[in-house]
Amino acid sequence: MSPVIVGIIGLAVLFTLLAFRLPIGVGMALVGGAGLWYLVSGSAAMAKFATVPFDTAANYHLAVLPLFLLMSEVVFTTGMGSDLYTLAVKWLGGLRGGLAMATIAGCAGFAAVSGSSIATTATMGMVSMPEMRKYDYSPLLSSGSVAAGGSIGSLIPPSGILIIYGILTETSIGALFLAGLVPGILEAVFYIATIYIICRWKPSLGPRTAGVPLKEKILAFRHSGEVLALAAFVLGGLLIGWFTPTEAGAIGAAGAILIGGARRRLGWDQLKEAVVKTIKTTGMIYGILIGAFILNGFLTVSRIPNVLAESIIALPFSPLTVMVLIMLMYLLLGSVLDASAMQVLTIPILFPLAMELGFHPVWFGILTTRAMEIAMITPPIGMNVYVLSGVAPEVPLPTIFKGIMPFLAADILNVILLLFVPGIILFLPSLM
Repeated sequence: MSPVIVGIIGLAVLFTLLAFRLPIGVGMALVGGAGLWYLVSGSAAMAKFATVPFDTAANYHLAVLPLFLLMSEVVFTTGMGSDLYTLAVKWLGGLRGGLAMATIAGCAGFAAVSGSSIATTATMGMVSMPEMRKYDYSPLLSSGSVAAGGSIGSLIPPSGILIIYGILTETSIGALFLAGLVPGILEAVFYIATIYIICRWKPSLGPRTAGVPLKEKILAFRHSGEVLALAAFVLGGLLIGWFTPTEAGAIGAAGAILIGGARRRLGWDQLKEAVVKTIKTTGMIYGILIGAFILNGFLTVSRIPNVLAESIIALPFSPLTVMVLIMLMYLLLGSVLDASAMQVLTIPILFPLAMELGFHPVWFGILTTRAMEIAMITPPIGMNVYVLSGVAPEVPLPTIFKGIMPFLAADILNVILLLFVPGIILFLPSLM
């Protein structure tokens, strides 16, 4: 059999194993190892199994992942995400639909210190859903704003998905972080504008709450100003060049621990809980990455990425059309896979194609991440929807999915803007 046929059979076997709920890292390692054994030799496969785990664990640049995860867990454990929501409520709550707008703003703020869509959705869901229920907000608007707002965590740095993309493609993680900042903020603006339009059309969906004096709004920064300053310092330091992404992760984690301790919110029990969760999540992600690197070796030998690139370039499609088709593919994959699985399975195949088509690696990374964000709220899987359902079980799943539809429309408009105005993504990285 030709290497390409072997590669296709290997991918079919991998998806079959995943359908039987085999852990994705294990499945990729098994298929990648077996494929290398068949196409090259048994010694080549065993060499991969011997070197990849060590190289992955010893990779200095990969240390950015557990450091930012620790920062996220400390912020989550100490309840600092709730402070960010409270700040947003003080400033936006008096507007029609203001609590839903505050939820989006709180999600953006929490994403800037967590980088996790699931953590953002869970935190904001626990904090904002009871508040919106208290003021008779429609379950459609309240649940839709939380689920959609939570997806911002995949784009605003520090983003776990961008870190993994950078590792898989050897793209600068610092450049990816800076590239995701403006599109992430723009995404929040589009969502807030959506809420404004919805509540202008039907005010009963998001009633006004009592306004807050300016002095009280300013005083609200006392409880969350340090966290916002930490996020600004970490991202600003990356832009100016004061430190590398790994050093930024260390500063962010240390800063979150110091702030939590100074506020008397982070005792030994809370710190232990944050560290244990970080270790578990890091172990899971490292397992996936090790499997992905072994599979990548097999895919390279099979020449599937090269053949795919050559075949698509030969078609009468413009590069922009190909990019649109790739993003649509992610929306379809999102109905059966979560974001991390989509990324490690597709990026090694699609990235060579993107380079052949002349796409900027940072631009391609941000747009694919944006597509994965949208997939996190699309039916029938929509990971964020199920996370929200777990923290707000009183809201039925069909209601949440119906509630996110206006935000999906905003996502489409937002993606069109990013596709046709690449400078939105590439401006900040160009300053590095």
